[in-house]
Amino acid sequence: MARAVRKGPETTSSERKYFTGPEETVIRVRGLRKGYGGVIAIDAVNLDVYRGEVLGIFGPVGAGKTTTLEIIEGLREPDAGEIEVAGYDALRERDKMKRIIGVMPRRAVFPASLTLKDGLRIFADRRGVNVSPESVRGLLNMAALAVEADLRMDEISYGQQRRLWFALALVGDPKILLLDDPTAELDWRERREFWRVVHSIRDGRMTVIVATRHAEEAGELCDRVALMDRGRVLVCDTPHALISSLDEEAVVSVGLEGCVDVVRLEPNLNLLHGVLSWDVDSEEISLRTDDAEATVAGLHTLASELGVSLTVPSIRSPGLEDAFVSYAGRRSERAFEPFDCVSA
Repeated sequence: MARAVRKGPETTSSERKYFTGPEETVIRVRGLRKGYGGVIAIDAVNLDVYRGEVLGIFGPVGAGKTTTLEIIEGLREPDAGEIEVAGYDALRERDKMKRIIGVMPRRAVFPASLTLKDGLRIFADRRGVNVSPESVRGLLNMAALAVEADLRMDEISYGQQRRLWFALALVGDPKILLLDDPTAELDWRERREFWRVVHSIRDGRMTVIVATRHAEEAGELCDRVALMDRGRVLVCDTPHALISSLDEEAVVSVGLEGCVDVVRLEPNLNLLHGVLSWDVDSEEISLRTDDAEATVAGLHTLASELGVSLTVPSIRSPGLEDAFVSYAGRRSERAFEPFDCVSA
């Protein structure tokens, strides 16, 4: 397989979609390491998170995203490394640090007969936070749930439950928000509604870390994205810079009938105009190209000359999945969750 040479990302503050403040580091992670038994979950992780930005940690299942967030949160202790959160030593001043961090629960179980507003109030009481009825309404409004405030838990959709859990993370007015795979098991409509809710709270005062396996989510929500694989941060930059570093414009994919067609086509792929690199398996060829139209035309001509049958080509602009493949030097054995699917 041929592989394109990528440029190193170059970032300017103007590339950030939302974050426009000075680059004051609010979270600093150095040399973070954590193992479970004989398995290393994260190793030598370094991260700087700026005040007021949304930082994404993007990678496949098992990359180490959740472990990293749990250590920053204070839920787990690392085997090695240092973490500073808003001036606090996260390992020695955990109680003080926790007051400024909001964490969206992966699950939050309430009695089915409880209303949303009562569930939020009870959660706040358990956290030791006094919330007035006006504050409860404000939090539900921020999560786009004001209309549903008097509905029972068993009367709302799963997407609305997720937005309620997001509201729970905002209890106590945290300065730092941690979201671990926040749109898991949501369909594309519910995901977009959740993203709209996150956008609505963006005012530069809150720092957010989003761990996700959705490329579109990372690109949609995040000012910068850390690509993570096998417990290591490969690179961290803006989505635009990461994708631009590929020096590619599109991926052309075509299906094949079998291995014989692959053997015929592969030696000639470098002759196609615009092709930068390619991946081949027994059923599909994916061509990275800077001239998709010319590549498709040349591919049809080549297939006709060789007597090879192709499916209708699909053309996709490069994204963060392609950046991951480029920086990781491999395809993930554990795939990213497709945007338009509901995870199992």
